[in-house]
Amino acid sequence: MPPTTPSAEHPADSRAVRAALRRERLAARMALDDAGHAALSSRVGTHLAALLDALPAQTVAFCAPLRREFDARALVVRLLDRGWRAAMPVVVAAEAPMVFREWAPDAVMAVDRHGIPIPRDGAEVTPEILLLPLVAFDSRGYRLGYGGGYFDRTLAAMVPRPLAVGIGYELCRVADIHPEPHDIALDVLVTEAGAFHPRVK
Repeated sequence: MPPTTPSAEHPADSRAVRAALRRERLAARMALDDAGHAALSSRVGTHLAALLDALPAQTVAFCAPLRREFDARALVVRLLDRGWRAAMPVVVAAEAPMVFREWAPDAVMAVDRHGIPIPRDGAEVTPEILLLPLVAFDSRGYRLGYGGGYFDRTLAAMVPRPLAVGIGYELCRVADIHPEPHDIALDVLVTEAGAFHPRVK
């Protein structure tokens, strides 16, 4: 798969715009009640399962859920039963690409500097598929996370690049996240409305 070209856009006020979008979309996600979150997650899971079930067994990386993100663990366990391998990203240094440690349901977990659960031990593996949480995203596949830039650095360093799948809800969709030069568009977006291939202009 050829790598997606990073965005060349960099408006002068992009940091302020992106910070405001991040606050607004995160607040909207956190405002979901339990029933609403469960309903959206169920639909996301259905579409994500359809996408992954059509692929041969390989290694998929995913994140432990935070702040009402979609919880992929049940789906990943089902994939493991079909012969897949799973991993979670681990930050080893603030300005470096992440590494991926193998994950299983019985993995001993630790918490990183950002409060994110990660496997404490486990072999380092290279995933062919990477599931990324979305705070906000646009129709071209550009995403906003929490602002650390970890996924963009990691994707830029991985050769060959994994299939990058953004996972979120339609309430995270915005017209334009004002991508910066380091931002890399994702290959697929999955929400409760379905799985979409971005329209990169």
